[in-house]
Amino acid sequence: MNSETKLRKAEIDDRDIIWGIIRQSIERRRQDGSTQWQNGYPNIGTVESDIAKGFGYVLTADDEIAVYVALILNDEPAYSTIEGAWLSDGEFVVVHRVAVDEKFAGKGMVKKLFDHIEDFTRSHEIQSIKVDTNYDNLAMLKILESKGYSYCGEVLLAGGMRKAYEKIII
Repeated sequence: MNSETKLRKAEIDDRDIIWGIIRQSIERRRQDGSTQWQNGYPNIGTVESDIAKGFGYVLTADDEIAVYVALILNDEPAYSTIEGAWLSDGEFVVVHRVAVDEKFAGKGMVKKLFDHIEDFTRSHEIQSIKVDTNYDNLAMLKILESKGYSYCGEVLLAGGMRKAYEKIII
């Protein structure tokens, strides 16, 4: 897929499209037998809060929303306690709530998303990107490995242990 992709801040007008994409992702995780996102989180209120706080971003492909993500700067309380060790202790971008529209699934959009997140991080002169995922989210684990993220240990988030990764950008 050679679509032109852009990362932009989500707007309140994007809410229903984003929520639809997240609902698709929740269902895919359920069908895969995962416990991730099966307890009422994330929900429409999460999307509204992300947008209101300026955390919500969308990756567009030819101006159509393909992927949703929350990008949070230097603020994930759960990351202060890790069974293991982060690579750095400087400023960081936290990646949360990655959700792909099913019509873009399997087309490399999340890899493109991470390329854009790295550009975003570099342009803001932020040292690294930190991300966590469920043990059974094999697609995300493969993407993180392919994009050069280092496994740092485990963090307790949303009532469960998550695998934690970091990539130094600058």
